[in-house]
Amino acid sequence: MLDLYTHEYFMEEALKEAQQAYDKDEVPVGAVVVCNDRIIARAHNLTEQLTDATAHAEMQAFTAASNFLGSKYLEGCRLYVTLEPCVMCAGAAFWTQLQYIIFGAHDPKRGFLRMKPSAAHPKTIVTGGIMEAQCAALLRRFFENKR
Repeated sequence: MLDLYTHEYFMEEALKEAQQAYDKDEVPVGAVVVCNDRIIARAHNLTEQLTDATAHAEMQAFTAASNFLGSKYLEGCRLYVTLEPCVMCAGAAFWTQLQYIIFGAHDPKRGFLRMKPSAAHPKTIVTGGIMEAQCAALLRRFFENKR
């Protein structure tokens, strides 16, 4: 059992969301938004189910967290996501004024750090590689099954 309030605890919760996406035949990416050490939003990819290329886990989590807080801003909040956000999701994080982005697996092809590192808000602290092996393994298994 993981201790509460650690990066690993919250990433494990994001991995549970990623598993739900996997079970729905969606690219297995999961996300949680944390405020004051409490999960206020959970989400996973829904691009196939919603027939919407923008229905990434992060976008779903931002909407749910904003609804929970009653604010378009997520100041003081942390996003935990199993895969490095794309440019679109980093841009959305910019507009929410999210304090932290914590991700699991790096995305060398479509991750914002390679494509557009300035997409995140200048005050947002970005940390990658949390439980990277577990996050990457789920993605690898998904794409191997597609081949």
